[in-house]
Parts: sequence; structure tokens; C-alpha cells
Amino acid sequence: MKISARNIIKGTIKAVHPGAVNTEVVLELPGGSEIVSIITKSSADSLGLAPGKEVYAIIKASNVMIGVD
Repeated sequence: MKISARNIIKGTIKAVHPGAVNTEVVLELPGGSEIVSIITKSSADSLGLAPGKEVYAIIKASNVMIGVD
């Protein structure tokens, strides 16, 4: 797989929560951190997403905001 995004993180699907239109995918990273992604239900189905499957989180954003109290 070759893509232009620079932020590619490999992990394992921990949970898949399908809804009527979208699906929430919980990805567990090495070390135990988690990333949650909301994708369309049809995309989740076509990718065959299921707990235990190794996948990549691909993050493409022009800004990452940081906040403090």
C-alpha cells in the first residue's frame, strides 16, 4: 500500500460498533492506547472489519489542535 499521508499507525481492531449509517471502529495500538474512527457502514463492510484484524489508521489533517485548562 502506498499513500501520500505521513501519519500511518498500525494496530489491531478491538471493537466494531455498527449503526444504521456509520460504524465506530476501536483500534488498539501497541502499548494499549486506542484510536476511535467513525466510518460509513458500507466501508466497514467492504473492508471486512472485525475484532482481531490488523489494520492501519491513516491520519490526514492540515491542523492538530492542542488545548489546556
